[in-house]
Amino acid sequence: MPPSGPDNLAQLASPSYRLAALDQDFLLGDSMRGVRFLLEFAKADEALRRWGVRSTIVVFGSARVREDGPPQRARWYAEARRLGQIVSERGGAKHQNGDKVRDNVIATGGGPGLMEAANRGAFEAGAPSIGFNITLPHEQVPNPYSTPELTFRFHYFAMRKMHLAMRANALVVFPGGFGTFDELFEILTLRQTDKAPPIPVVLFDEAYWRSIINFDALVEHGMIAASDLDLLHFADDAEGVWEKLVDCGLKLPATP
Repeated sequence: MPPSGPDNLAQLASPSYRLAALDQDFLLGDSMRGVRFLLEFAKADEALRRWGVRSTIVVFGSARVREDGPPQRARWYAEARRLGQIVSERGGAKHQNGDKVRDNVIATGGGPGLMEAANRGAFEAGAPSIGFNITLPHEQVPNPYSTPELTFRFHYFAMRKMHLAMRANALVVFPGGFGTFDELFEILTLRQTDKAPPIPVVLFDEAYWRSIINFDALVEHGMIAASDLDLLHFADDAEGVWEKLVDCGLKLPATP
């Protein structure tokens, strides 16, 4: 018999021997951050293309609003839910058109509250809707109304915001806090700088928004041009939001 030699167990167990695509220690390391960005873009993009999602209407608002909350908040929830229905029924999300694409699909941050309400309205209309969730220290969980195959989770806020913005035909912003402001001003900045095509931006409940942001003061102090205020529109119910979107040039699919 040939003499026995050393075994190769150490080599087989070495992290360097793992296939790179299966090595989580490697993939989650600092040097692979760019790859992780690419993966977060490609995974969602591939699924959205498979479903024929050409354009979206992004709905943002507070995760803290509940259907059974105080009267004002309950009304916000009900109107966000109704808006999800209206957009899905009239905007082109329910049925693929001749090019096998869907337009104006409801897209939200995927969480509870007013995001849930908009996804719920689309669900009740029989249309797909998108949830772009984010991993947080206090874990966010997806609401039960976004289409399961279109319910995504991101680590990077930047990539999540890119997906929210890149297909948007419109942005509707319900009352909210820091996260809602972040999405609103992201889109406003892209529009102000012409880094994004013209899309309607409608703020729901004008009294709320004017009570917390003095838009006119930004003009008075010379921080924005008076014409920048034309980027904003207001509405106080779901039908009013839809009318404002259409009046402001929302792109609708061609009638068969």
